[in-house]
Amino acid sequence: MTKLKEKLKRLIEATGPISVAEYMAHCLLDPEFGYYTTREPFGTEGDFITAPEISQMFGELIGVWIYSRWKSAGSPRNPIIAEIGPGRGTLMKDLLRTVSRLDPAFAREARFALVEASSRLIEVQKRTLAEAARTISLEWYDRFGALPLGPLFIVGNELFDALPMRQFVKTANGWRERVVGLDEQGELAFFAGAAGLDANALPPGVTGTPEGSVMEISPAREALMDVIAERLGRQGGAGLFIDYGYERSGVGDTLQAVRRHAYDDVLAHPGEADVTSHVDFEALARVARRHGLATALTTQGDFLLGLGLLERAGRLGAGKSKTVQESIRDAVERLAGPDQMGTLFKVLMVTNNPF
Repeated sequence: MTKLKEKLKRLIEATGPISVAEYMAHCLLDPEFGYYTTREPFGTEGDFITAPEISQMFGELIGVWIYSRWKSAGSPRNPIIAEIGPGRGTLMKDLLRTVSRLDPAFAREARFALVEASSRLIEVQKRTLAEAARTISLEWYDRFGALPLGPLFIVGNELFDALPMRQFVKTANGWRERVVGLDEQGELAFFAGAAGLDANALPPGVTGTPEGSVMEISPAREALMDVIAERLGRQGGAGLFIDYGYERSGVGDTLQAVRRHAYDDVLAHPGEADVTSHVDFEALARVARRHGLATALTTQGDFLLGLGLLERAGRLGAGKSKTVQESIRDAVERLAGPDQMGTLFKVLMVTNNPF
């Protein structure tokens, strides 16, 4: 039994069942035993590998996209290039190298920022970016609202999946919020709670679903997109958000846990497994459009291939050993292959200028 599981059991015994959103928040951010507050989750030594860790090509192509959106916006002066939830800083490192080569004057003028709440991760990011920081100004902010004013070009890779979401289960008495409580043996278990959901809050396409169906909504994710979209609509710029998820709102239980690079029971090891769920990109796009932004949604595979992934892989592999070339080919397949990240991961682009 993990220490966080013991803590959650005591909490539930004292105050009653907690929502799935509360459970996710405890698992990831508990100040004593939370997943992100106590360990290094990224890379081969962690529990999962993100796209920037697979290949430098990922961050490089995002750098190309950022630069092209800046040019499309009319090359505004003093742009802010930000990453929110930057992990170990690998994506930003590759992005900085790319834009510095594309346009050294742009790299000197732009203000580069990382939005990170974890002091532990900030230290990791500073080590990753130490060389780049010798020639490029980098600033850290603990929340999005602290970013300086100006045209903003922002990236969030695997950002929204880490924010809590609420689950509702269809019962004979309507939709009831799914909660985590204690079963007869005193173990963590899921139940249908007393709280309901107003029919007006149902997303399109979920009426008429059978009993037992699970629907997920995330006010936290929509709230973050709301503040980002409001800023982009007011100050100008563009946003790029990459995550695993689905294109259309619907029903389905996507709550999952990953531990040691394998799927784990969601209730088995709280605090020692990454607990996430798929992102509803249609819901996020609706929020952005309410602020007058243009949106475009595609798969990660199509996005990277459209930016020249194969061409970049060819240049990286030219003249290299067969072993290196094979490693590059494997990275391309992992990033863009339909049976790997290429289809599962979606890319949402938002901007106050038409695409």
